[in-house]
Amino acid sequence: MRVAPLTAYDMNFTDGDNDNVLVERVRNGDRMAMKRLYDRYSGFLASTCYRYISDNDEAKDVIQISFIKIFRAIGKFRPRGKGSLKAWMNKVAANESLKYLRNKRRLKIAGEVSEFPDVEDIPDVPDDLSTVPQAVIMGFIRDLPDGYRTVFNLYVFEEKSHREISHLLGISESTSASQLHRAKAMLAKRISDYIRNHE
Repeated sequence: MRVAPLTAYDMNFTDGDNDNVLVERVRNGDRMAMKRLYDRYSGFLASTCYRYISDNDEAKDVIQISFIKIFRAIGKFRPRGKGSLKAWMNKVAANESLKYLRNKRRLKIAGEVSEFPDVEDIPDVPDDLSTVPQAVIMGFIRDLPDGYRTVFNLYVFEEKSHREISHLLGISESTSASQLHRAKAMLAKRISDYIRNHE
């Protein structure tokens, strides 16, 4: 994609510019606006990709691919109120993460599991998780097996139903539910252990 050269006008680009102005300038090939968009949302998109992809280098590749897709498709983006750009970009990053896992044949999800065998009852986790750093919780999520982690992310963070997840991943709704149950059980145990060890 060709971009316009930097001009003196770019020096007037402030952090206070809203997303609509930013998007319009990116559409016009403004390099400074592209950098601002990247700077503003790269951390957010990184957190999305890192939730799906446990390998740091692979996740960084997907972040870059996501931004390329965003810059190429931004002409099709239509604002729908505050936060719509962030939501759209998150969807792009999540979709690219899923595509990457599929292409690498990393997305292996077990078939239907009757009554969730071999999974103990989900341990009690305190309502107040303020003693557990967010980075620690996100690390626990990243450590989940690929299938568990993918279903958990789609259900919890993307707010997809089991029906939607089943269509996205080509699995049954009951398999989606069992993967979520197992993911929650594993996370609850890790969190409980962490709290117990840090009391």
